[in-house]
Amino acid sequence: MADNRLIVALDFHKFEDVEKLVDTLGDSVSYYKVGMELFYSEGAKVISYLKEKGKNIFLDLKLHDIPNTVAEGLCSLMVQGADIMNVHASGGFTMMKTAAERVHKKAEEMGIPCPKLIAVTILTSINQEDWQGLGMQCEIRKQVVRLAKLTKEAGLDGVVASPQEAAAIREACGPDFLIITPGVRPSGASIDDQSRIATPEAALKNGATHLVVGRPIRAAQDPKEAAEAIIKEMESVK
Repeated sequence: MADNRLIVALDFHKFEDVEKLVDTLGDSVSYYKVGMELFYSEGAKVISYLKEKGKNIFLDLKLHDIPNTVAEGLCSLMVQGADIMNVHASGGFTMMKTAAERVHKKAEEMGIPCPKLIAVTILTSINQEDWQGLGMQCEIRKQVVRLAKLTKEAGLDGVVASPQEAAAIREACGPDFLIITPGVRPSGASIDDQSRIATPEAALKNGATHLVVGRPIRAAQDPKEAAEAIIKEMESVK
């Protein structure tokens, strides 16, 4: 049985790889992430395919530009049927607020459900040393919480953040704020290019609402078994 809190990352170049994994996972997984790699390669047909399969979609393109460009870009994307879309919180309050207002207005005009709009705080591949190398003196955790509060103030539905910061975000932004966490690795799995990670159980206990998992499922000898093992671990946290 699928758990909507698990989002499997379709980090592929080729459509046939998507079909193979989605067919393999079957009813075990109901939510998928489509990122830059796949969307730039295959375009909107991936969204159409997943919708035909009855799946939910997190379109992870991390828009970051001037307010009008981001808002219009999101309005163009939303008609394709994504359930969640995102921007970079570092684009600022005005960019996020404009995007949220424009997307809600477009959905109302079209008579369709408005997709959730969330913001990326700080990429989970960045550690404190990387952060300081960018000239930042504060702790990553403090900046993540600052960006999360700004995101909520701008009218967005949630953030993408490391599971290590989920508890602090939950405390700052309340019970209804979405916290989508990449950097989730089952016990014993390779961390790959992630830095700020946690197990599925720990991420949920810290306050995450959704977990994005890619390589531990895609690269497994039996992807369906790997997904179901993660779901079983998630079920211990309600």
